[in-house]
Formats: sequence, structure tokens, C-alpha cells
Amino acid sequence: MPRFPTGCCLVLSLLLSSAGAQTADLRICAIGLDTSHSVSFASLLNDPGNPKHIPGARITKAWKGGSPDVEASASRVDGFAKEMSAKYGVVLCDTIEDAMKDVDAAMILSVDGRPHLQEAQHVFPFHKPVFIDKPLAGSLRDAIEIFRLANRLHTQCFSASSERFTPDIFTLRGAKIGHLNGVSTFGPATLEPHHPDLFWYGIHAVEKCYALMGTGCETVVRTHTANTDVVTGVWNDGRVATVRGNRNTRYAFGATVFGSDAVVIGDEAEGYEGLITEMLRFFRSNVVPVSHAETIEVLAFMEAADESKRRGGVPVSLSEVIKASGGADGI
Repeated sequence: MPRFPTGCCLVLSLLLSSAGAQTADLRICAIGLDTSHSVSFASLLNDPGNPKHIPGARITKAWKGGSPDVEASASRVDGFAKEMSAKYGVVLCDTIEDAMKDVDAAMILSVDGRPHLQEAQHVFPFHKPVFIDKPLAGSLRDAIEIFRLANRLHTQCFSASSERFTPDIFTLRGAKIGHLNGVSTFGPATLEPHHPDLFWYGIHAVEKCYALMGTGCETVVRTHTANTDVVTGVWNDGRVATVRGNRNTRYAFGATVFGSDAVVIGDEAEGYEGLITEMLRFFRSNVVPVSHAETIEVLAFMEAADESKRRGGVPVSLSEVIKASGGADGI
């Protein structure tokens, strides 16, 4: 049996420990089980029998949460919590602090965006990477404060819709269209009275738009009817994008890119695999896939769309609503 010098033993031990740490499953806690995302994410992460299983992480602990004044939360939270525990082996905790112990990362999943700031105030002091599901908050003001809190506490976090990471986005980004002149996206846009109109579900189509256009929108104008919202944004380089939110229309998402050389229509696509993959990459690297500034602009786009509706469909600048919500320069 060969003998190693003491220093070599220490180095070998550190290498082995490092290798073990890299291969061990990440332990994730879920804050808020009142959304179908909780069981969908657990199915992908905790169930090796799922044909779409994503290895390398498990949801191990959770805090149930729930909002009694939001029907989509109150009517489903108990059922989702039971399924998380019985089917996926997740330990349910009485407090957020207990859920945050002995985990490597956190997901704030509450379907109601309003409690996200308060939940973040309990989660961020543990200094673990945090994913915050859409909408980041119930208002642009709270969203800005969440990122300020993360910066103060030196905690890495990001928020995104799953529609930002669907296969059609990567196909459209790689399409040979010449100069990108604009984008048109669409998706469902059901409303919820406690949230700005597009925050609740229209955010998916807005995030799809931003995944292709990037930041730089200056003004938006909104056309609203009972079944449809159409929001047109003008970017600082002259590009124009439209986001169509549908109600009483077949459930579907899609995008079209308009280039100097070609116009390309993407396939309809949805699913959580892309988001989960990006999330796990973030949990391991602490490098956010979507900047805070871009997420704030996404919410400002939707807030400005609400303001345009209130003013009868006139253009509203994003800088105006960011300033009115206590932010400047994107944060």
C-alpha cells in the first residue's frame, strides 16, 4: 500500500470531498405550495421514473403558505401540499426558517406575488441562492425592494417565466434573419383582481418577448377588450414588439421574429424542463441567467401597460413608472 506525504493526503482528501460535493444531489426547499408548479417541479426532480426526470437535485423540504383571498391558492394549497409529502417525500415544515435549514437552495413558488417580499425577508438571510417564481412580486414597487434586499444581504436570486427557456426561444434566437427588427408574442392572459392585469398570467408572453428582444423598451401602449390585450412596445433603437394576451381563446403560446432577411414563426412550446435546467445551473454557480435590471424592465413594461389602460390607451414610458415605484436606473 503506497504511503503519501501528509500534504498529498490533505490535497487528495480535499479533491475527493470536492468531487463528492459536486455529484451529491442539491437539496432544495420550496416556499409556497399553492401552485401547480410545486408538484410539476417535484415530478421532474424527485421522480426518477418520470421520462423527463432531471437528475442532480431534489426538493427535500417545504413550507405550505397560501393566500385565503386568492381562489387559485386557497382551493388548491392543501391538495398540493399533501401530494408533495405523500408522493414525492417532501418534509413539510411549520416555518420558513425550519424549511431553510439543511438545504442548499430555495424556490419561492407562492402563486400569489404579493407575499413574495415578506417571504424573501425570511429566506434571504440564509444567503442561499433563491429562485422566485413569476410574478416576482405583486407590484413593481415590491419587486424593486426584493432586489434591493437581495443586494443588501448579498444573496443571489432571479425570477423568470418558464416560457423564457422553451425550445422555440433557442430556435428563434439561432434563426438567420439578419437584423432583428421586432417580435410578436402571444399567450393566455387571465386576470386576477389582486394583481396588475398582466402580472398574473400575461407575464409569460411578456417574458417570451424579452427573451428575444432584450432590454431597452422606452414606451408602451395598450389596447384592451374583454377577451384581448395587445401591448405595443417601442425600443430605444427603433425596434417594435407586440405582446398579445388572450382570454376566451385556445390555450397556446407562440412567437414570431421579424428580421431584415427573414420572418420566422416559432413552434408552439411550453414545459418546465428548460427553466429547471437553468435554475439548477444557477444554484450551482450563483450566476443569474436573467439580470435584475431585465426583470425590473419586464415588470415595468406590464405596469406601464396598466397605466396606459387607465389613461385610455395612450403611450406611457417605462422610466416614469419605475420612478413612481421608487426605482431608478432599473433598480
